[in-house]
Amino acid sequence: MSYERQRKRTGPPNSIQKGWLKFMALLETWRNLAYGDGLDDKKREELWSGYFAIEKGIYEQLLEHPEEVITGTVKGLAEKYNTEILIMTGFLDGINESLKGYENPIETMEEDTEVKIEIDPEKLYYNMVEAKANWLFELPQWDKILTEERRKELYKQQKASGTIRKGKKIFPNDPCPCGSGKKYKKCCGKNA
Repeated sequence: MSYERQRKRTGPPNSIQKGWLKFMALLETWRNLAYGDGLDDKKREELWSGYFAIEKGIYEQLLEHPEEVITGTVKGLAEKYNTEILIMTGFLDGINESLKGYENPIETMEEDTEVKIEIDPEKLYYNMVEAKANWLFELPQWDKILTEERRKELYKQQKASGTIRKGKKIFPNDPCPCGSGKKYKKCCGKNA
């Protein structure tokens, strides 16, 4: 059986870190694993439930000291937060848009790539709401970082950004919006 057929059937080996990473960039490997055909539904569900628990733990630590700048290699951060390199890759992919004024080289990232985590609390909270990650945006650590009022504002702001608002519909017998005093159908709506 070819390696590719076996991989599709069984997914990556249990030791995700080993030879699997030599074939692809970390992010591509993570995305294939998390979103691709490499795992059956049960294994994918296990992967995500494990990931969410680890992600929550990392955010709890980061939010205890939100002003702290974390730097290191992908492998070093994985060791620091006691997780696998691919899980750390997924985490870095998720937090990348919530960093202060820069992004890490996610697409080309390898184990020894230097990365930096300096969160922008408001961006991070907004993005957590957008991702519908209530287990993250409801963490008690947010109480020390953003006021309840500011969190409500960010929540409403994010929810409103996804709402499509249509302007008032103009009917043929309504006054024309150009201000001519004529009916819309006899003025600007004549050629519409």
